[in-house]
Amino acid sequence: VQLQASGGGLVQPGGSLRLSCAASGGILDDYAIGWFRRAPGKEREGISCISDGIGGTYYTDSVQDRFTISRDNTKNTVYLQMHSLKSEDTAVYYCAAGPIPGDVCHTLPFLYHYWGQGTQVTVSS
Repeated sequence: VQLQASGGGLVQPGGSLRLSCAASGGILDDYAIGWFRRAPGKEREGISCISDGIGGTYYTDSVQDRFTISRDNTKNTVYLQMHSLKSEDTAVYYCAAGPIPGDVCHTLPFLYHYWGQGTQVTVSS
């Protein structure tokens, strides 16, 4: 499975962006999909995921109520809608796919076998 993350850019604080994770060579609905980010000088952080099948979701506290993860199986794409962006959301965002069974997903990096190349999100005035 090859993943292509896109949709990053420069946005002012309080603004919105929608990231996309498009897959080729596989069916995304067969996998749990996670979104991770790495901010400058910080460790990689798992921020959200969606399980395969039923689509259970998870958000880390820092993005809860601001970000929404969703799937469009007709487009073999997972989205991360981001609202109320803050400067601390500035990071390179990565999507990843993993064969994680069940309705509950996890953002442990070792569970994810396939990784996209990352898209830069910069929140600045």
